[in-house]
Amino acid sequence: MRRKLAAGNWKMNGALAALSELDALQEAASGDAEVLICPPATLIASAAAKSGKVAIGGQDCHAAASGAHTGDISAPMLREAGATYVILGHSERRADHGETDAVVAAKTQAAWDARLIAIVCVGETLDDRERGKTLDVIGAQLAGSLPDDVTGANTVVAYEPVWAIGTGKVPTTDQIAEVHNFIRATLIQRFGNEIASAVRLLYGGSVKASNATQIFAVPDVDGALVGGASLKASDFAPIVDALNAA
Repeated sequence: MRRKLAAGNWKMNGALAALSELDALQEAASGDAEVLICPPATLIASAAAKSGKVAIGGQDCHAAASGAHTGDISAPMLREAGATYVILGHSERRADHGETDAVVAAKTQAAWDARLIAIVCVGETLDDRERGKTLDVIGAQLAGSLPDDVTGANTVVAYEPVWAIGTGKVPTTDQIAEVHNFIRATLIQRFGNEIASAVRLLYGGSVKASNATQIFAVPDVDGALVGGASLKASDFAPIVDALNAA
């Protein structure tokens, strides 16, 4: 049985005062679903020290464990700071920093080596979807971004259509179902049914309290990767509650 996961990506937002939101999330995090917050790197250690029932993760890591990489953070550093997860291959990293599938795969391996759970993101652009290339793009991203040693314990896959991130636009439930079914089938084909069936699949892209119940009713949606709506417990807790009720 896959444990549901509500993951919040704070992106480049938040100061120490924002960690009070973790206190307000404790009740929602007492349900069956796992609750994760990925704050900026500057807040990880402080967040981990007071996180309670809320897991803490990073938003990226370097493929190397150490070295001359100014401004980067390694997976072992995240682990030492108290992180247990790390988001990798987010569309903003792929677009803003030119990250390729091969780079994401190397980072995923580094995360595993540091005993972090990798949340590997895939998703199509609006142009990809309009040209009917959605499944081709996601299939290529899965093939190139996931190393061979995937398990349900070390990897989560997050589907985030680029055109839905922060835009307020949300795919139809049929569109979400099509992609999640494709991801599951692709994982089964590559890793076998036992492993693939244990990997959690998250949906991300303009998830909010008003649409969470509908999204979580879609087969093979095991939770959500939430951006802006995770910054405030008052917005995120109803999403967590909807996941617990799903």
